[in-house]
Amino acid sequence: MSLKIRKTAVWVEETHLEMGREISPPTRKAVAVAVIENPFAGSYAEDLTPLMDMGAELGGLLGERCVQALGITPEQAESYGKSAMVGENGELEHAAAILHPKLGAPLRKAVEKGAALVPSSKKMGGPGQDLDVPLGHKDAAYVRSHFDGVEVRMSDAPRANEILVAVAVTDSGRPLPRVGGLTHEEAEGKDGLR
Repeated sequence: MSLKIRKTAVWVEETHLEMGREISPPTRKAVAVAVIENPFAGSYAEDLTPLMDMGAELGGLLGERCVQALGITPEQAESYGKSAMVGENGELEHAAAILHPKLGAPLRKAVEKGAALVPSSKKMGGPGQDLDVPLGHKDAAYVRSHFDGVEVRMSDAPRANEILVAVAVTDSGRPLPRVGGLTHEEAEGKDGLR
């Protein structure tokens, strides 16, 4: 089965001011989404390998689009996340198949390295429903300043037989972080934790 994309979109969110304080440079988050046909909508399938293979394609495609939208080089990416929403004729396991076995490696290549697990979420939903994409530091999970998220929504997706897949990449952490912990500059990225 081949990947059938109905539409894609990319957003960049920039925060310039927070609590009356200037954020310079602004914190930036990019989200790239693809609305794809769910080949298993309406039926049970034991083997979800085709969705896993689609996840691999989408990890690279959406990760690269985020990096391009931010106008950065891959090594300048600081955090990432992934999420999927399955339309009503699908099942939650379809989102898991897209996100987990194969999407991560091409996303890591798009952002260079990526030693930490890619935060993820999955849900069932319909057109216009919000989808949260969790974010975490790409190389060191203990960098608290990068625990974050971004919300996306498409007015016409996912339809009943579709899956909306989102990847987010940032070039910074939250604006005005002050909860302590390991900093981005201190992160070594050797074990995915520190």
